[in-house]
Amino acid sequence: MEVSNVGVVGAGQMGSGIAHVFAIAGYDVLLTDISADALANAVALIDKNLTRQVSREKISQEGKDAAIARIRTTTTLSDLGPCDLIIEAATERETVKQAIFEDLLPHIKPETILTSNTSSISITRLASRTDRPEKFMGFHFMNPVPVMQLVELIRGIATDEPTYRTLLGVVEKLGKTAASAEDFPAFIVNRILMPMINEAVYTLYEGVGSVKSIDESLKLGANHPMGPLELADFIGLDTCLAIMNVLHDGLADTKYRPCPLLTKYVEAGWLGRKTQRGFYDYRGDVPVPTR
Repeated sequence: MEVSNVGVVGAGQMGSGIAHVFAIAGYDVLLTDISADALANAVALIDKNLTRQVSREKISQEGKDAAIARIRTTTTLSDLGPCDLIIEAATERETVKQAIFEDLLPHIKPETILTSNTSSISITRLASRTDRPEKFMGFHFMNPVPVMQLVELIRGIATDEPTYRTLLGVVEKLGKTAASAEDFPAFIVNRILMPMINEAVYTLYEGVGSVKSIDESLKLGANHPMGPLELADFIGLDTCLAIMNVLHDGLADTKYRPCPLLTKYVEAGWLGRKTQRGFYDYRGDVPVPTR
């Protein structure tokens, strides 16, 4: 199937990044959210990030102007009806995602491909709640989307070959690299990454090291560009906890039990950078460890 019109559901950090890369690649993008303010903020962020790319000579000013012109916004989900491909990038809660797809179904074309940017939820289960499980896939971008090169493609048990091949072609047109993953909890990247972050939180919880010493150890001792606790703050501690719960519930293995300290931070509303406090306090000029 030829894809030219793309709908993106959710104008948060991931949704805005996805809209950005599709517009740059020449796709017409319709970005939707229940919040008009979120849509305005997303367009402003895309404009800012495109301007940065112009300043670094990654794209031309004409390329930036053309990309911005390809992005439209709406607060009405049914407006996505004519889209060839729809990417759901809403909050990481299965009930929310299911409700979005159920609301979309009466309005979309029979050939429209549905995808979810979920980082951990079962694609097979999400697909089964739609009228087209064979045209449903996981389309998991990494954060920040304009910078990160990987896209995980996750086939549900019913996903057909033409849908998979179409999305492989889309990823190639975006200038990114596809990694094909089977539909098991957290797929590839988060199946490996989140237990590492969770273990770093346990290391902090048990007093083996401080926030600073844990992050410095992994940066300087394992050549990681960012320490695991700093990375957790960047991802969002609520997202980290949600993925660990998916792993723990889906695989029934105690090695995936979320650290109680991670749960406590989420209960406190200390979710990382987005709330200005997590394992670091970001309210000053320089991030300060909170433990």
